[in-house]
Amino acid sequence: MSIDPTPPRGPDGRLLWSRSSELTGFEALMWRVEADPRMRSTVLIVETLDVAPDWDRLVAATEWASRVVPRLRERIVTPFLGAGTPYWSLDPDFDLHYHLRRLRLHDGAGHTDLLAAAEQVAMTPLDPARPLWEASLVTGLPDDGAALLFKLSHVLSDGMGLAQLLAGLHSRTREPTPDKPQPPAPLPEPGGLGRDLVRQVTTDLALAGGAVRSLLGATVTRPDRAVRDAVGYVASAARVLSPPPAPPLPVLARRSPAWRFRTLDVPFADLHAAGRAGGGSVNSAYIAALLGAFRRYSARCGDPVPPDRLMPVTLPVSVRRESDEPGGNRFAPARLSAPVGIVDPATRIADVHRRVRAAQAEPALESVELVTPLLARLPGALVARFGGGSTGGNDLQASSVPGLREDVYLAGARIVRSYPFAPLPGCAAMIAMLTHGDTCCVAANLDAAAITDLDGFGQDLDDGFAEVLAVSG
Repeated sequence: MSIDPTPPRGPDGRLLWSRSSELTGFEALMWRVEADPRMRSTVLIVETLDVAPDWDRLVAATEWASRVVPRLRERIVTPFLGAGTPYWSLDPDFDLHYHLRRLRLHDGAGHTDLLAAAEQVAMTPLDPARPLWEASLVTGLPDDGAALLFKLSHVLSDGMGLAQLLAGLHSRTREPTPDKPQPPAPLPEPGGLGRDLVRQVTTDLALAGGAVRSLLGATVTRPDRAVRDAVGYVASAARVLSPPPAPPLPVLARRSPAWRFRTLDVPFADLHAAGRAGGGSVNSAYIAALLGAFRRYSARCGDPVPPDRLMPVTLPVSVRRESDEPGGNRFAPARLSAPVGIVDPATRIADVHRRVRAAQAEPALESVELVTPLLARLPGALVARFGGGSTGGNDLQASSVPGLREDVYLAGARIVRSYPFAPLPGCAAMIAMLTHGDTCCVAANLDAAAITDLDGFGQDLDDGFAEVLAVSG
């Protein structure tokens, strides 16, 4: 299914992106699980720019974006002494000066120094009492280059939703666009205990109704297959909600709140050709390359993996439909035991492709939405303990998001690369790939306690992709 990357606009000129005031059960769970610092859902997008944009123009563009997308002026409110369902509400004290910042690197700084600064920005928690985003312009890069660090909470949106947001906000020209829509700043709605009570009852009824429709839909539509479908659904839900049976790699056993970043650029055409040559797709070639890196790293750390060794991997699978509103979180976690021990890259691509297709075809793939509303009501400490237990056994979480193929600009500066550093929810590594133009921008967020030889793993990542790209000849 093809999703339009650019959100439509309403009659007032605003982007129709993330307009619902209610958090889904999954979003509420992500919000509550941050009681554990290691489970923070901070996302950092590093956009490198060919020149440093004019600061005043960037300020004006960011203020415009906050009017075009009111979600950027909203914070999360939790009613009823923390026991109710959180919801989005306009921040009456929204202050752009707080959210937009700038810093300059030291003379002679390069890409490594940019990533070091990005790590520190990403590890600094967002203020939960304010809208959940910050943007920092970084200058001092070679040849008058610059970068924008766009930091936000995953509760705002998943990868596809963020791609839709940026597609709607970035300009297609270096010159200013004087005729773009200029909607007024949104105004807060009246609140109060009565309004919160009505909101809570409405939310609970909607969640209950959704669960009933999901569980009983087969019985209503196909009574002759109800028992068989129900048994199959329960078995599928058990697989979806349980950790992968593969044990974690011993060399990745430790966990910490320390994030370290590495990047890699891969030609899209070459990765696509390798996937097809191996009997798979771009995504299966991508996952196969990551597995090759982990196989090499484990061997170099003195623990070579046998050919039949599997490792636990989680892949966020988009369940976004054409009827869904742009933005928000519309994904389900697909868990699989991945073939890290297969040496031949073509065989590994084919095996990964088979396993990923099986995980995506699970009837209960979206069953996590049935349990997350209940889990999100638990105290934060219990939610964090459950979340850490369910994701801490993962060695790798990997995602892939399609980006824009044409040039885009930010306040007159062309965006050269876009690296999406996703959060580490208790796993050893979170590696995301965003296609930008003809390049796959790979962004690896690594737990410094799990992967102690960071430079060595960076080389293993290079080698893992090199052996997969060689499959296409």
